[in-house]
Amino acid sequence: MAVLYTTLEHEGEAEFTEKKSVFIGHAISVKSEEEAEAYVKRQKSAYMDARHNVWAYLMKGEIVARYSDDGEPQGTAGVPVLETIRKSGVTDAVVVVTRYFGGILLGAGGLVRAYSHTAKLALEAAHIITYEQYTELELECSYSEYQKYLAELPRFGAITDDTVFSDRVSVLFSVKDAVVEDLFRFVRETSSGKTEPRVRGHRFDYR
Repeated sequence: MAVLYTTLEHEGEAEFTEKKSVFIGHAISVKSEEEAEAYVKRQKSAYMDARHNVWAYLMKGEIVARYSDDGEPQGTAGVPVLETIRKSGVTDAVVVVTRYFGGILLGAGGLVRAYSHTAKLALEAAHIITYEQYTELELECSYSEYQKYLAELPRFGAITDDTVFSDRVSVLFSVKDAVVEDLFRFVRETSSGKTEPRVRGHRFDYR
């Protein structure tokens, strides 16, 4: 079974207006709580004239979850933003929704809908992306063998990370975990059992 990791590709921004209240959403991928909190602080500083800067972040799957209503009625802002992140399937992400009050009360239900919708727009603007686990490999071979492997590696969806040419050729590449066994079998058959890739590590990537 493939190991998947869903997060945000880049920072996203979106704006939504409801009964003259302007909601501005920002979303970004983060690697730690410290990074998430620093991002929240930056957004609060950038929009310090706004009445509310509501935020939420989800880390390490769903192990770490934090939110703030920032002055909005309890349960009408931070939790809806957090739930929107959770429903998107994204992890290691923070969303900040800034509200400029337009003078018309939205009510609890209206606030929940507005904050949820703005968070959803911000997440979409940040481009939700799913990474799959790849195995990083090194294959050392002769120049003649290299031409054979070069022609066949794309069949396994290989991502070439580097190629080193000396007296022999070392190809550094990565393939999805799901095809590692097939790749090893192909190399053994091609080299009559004389060559086998060396595992360098693992990473999340996409293609």
